[in-house]
Amino acid sequence: MKYVYPAILIPVGNGYSVEVPDLPGCCTCGKSLADALKMAEDATSMWLWDAENKKEIIPSASRTLNADAPQFVNFIVADTDAYRKEHDSRAVKKTVSIPNWLNTQAEKANAPFSQILQEGLKQYLRLEATH
Repeated sequence: MKYVYPAILIPVGNGYSVEVPDLPGCCTCGKSLADALKMAEDATSMWLWDAENKKEIIPSASRTLNADAPQFVNFIVADTDAYRKEHDSRAVKKTVSIPNWLNTQAEKANAPFSQILQEGLKQYLRLEATH
């Protein structure tokens, strides 16, 4: 599901603090404007994804929101379907092909195929181990 919510961006040093008033407790920050907007999209998507999962009522987005300078308002687009796809940690079954000799050696060693494939893919994609 796609949502759009207004957010208040507050300059703090070289970065920004971000608040999404329609979503209680939804706030974040970034080291630059681009980083703050990316973090706001992530925080908003996570807030909404969690509410969807818990079957909670999703608050309506305000049509207008005011901010006093140097603060300003920007709209944040949140796509919970994309967020869910990226952060869903449920296992997905994949069929892979390896040479028979390698399979024989791995089975003799009681190799944990799924774990090895996951670790290898994370290394290949240069993803952090916490993902």
